[in-house]
Amino acid sequence: MLTRAYRTGVLAIAIGIFACTSRAGPIAIEERTLVLRNDTSRDWKNVRVTVNDHFVGGLPVLVAGGRMNAPLSQFQTGFGQHYDPSNQVVYKVEVTATDAKGESVNLRWGHDRTR
Repeated sequence: MLTRAYRTGVLAIAIGIFACTSRAGPIAIEERTLVLRNDTSRDWKNVRVTVNDHFVGGLPVLVAGGRMNAPLSQFQTGFGQHYDPSNQVVYKVEVTATDAKGESVNLRWGHDRTR
């Protein structure tokens, strides 16, 4: 009996560890920072990141396996208004780019806001 309970407990712990170490998606918001991971085997060019439909940022190249960490305060509108993480909430992120083969990269995080 004790052996069976011991095995069950060890299995539960192993499942818990695996669940906690599972990798996040390619887009994440971590402590007022947007994190974008290129988990593909191809570089991305002309990376454009749009937060909440209005605030834009990006970079020329995100290498295969690379990561972009960008403070949310660096994203801005076409009129120069900066995102203010102290009183705004990120509800949507869209990423567009072109990979090394010329194919489109389109990623989404979050959802459209309902009014």
